[in-house]
Amino acid sequence: MEPDDNVCLCFHVSQRKIVNFCKRERPKFASVISQCLSAGTGCGWCIPFLKKLHEQAIEGVVEPDLPVSPEEYARRRARFRTTGVREEITSEPEGEAGDGGAAK
Repeated sequence: MEPDDNVCLCFHVSQRKIVNFCKRERPKFASVISQCLSAGTGCGWCIPFLKKLHEQAIEGVVEPDLPVSPEEYARRRARFRTTGVREEITSEPEGEAGDGGAAK
């Protein structure tokens, strides 16, 4: 994802905002992100992603990032909203139906 892509689609909270908050405030727990930015308090889909960004920022990763394109992220969230089943945080699956296996 790019820094200005939204991680929390319910409240339009960008990856940049989450990472900057974590770097600046150094919260002990990822749940503080939700308390201060509201991210993760809507449908709950982004909570594991908030935790991943929090972990990376606290570990000192220079540019924390999520291993998925915004399009794939939105597709996974739509499936979650329909099925209630959350997928693991992994890289984009190769050859997913509809994308022809094209590189992102």
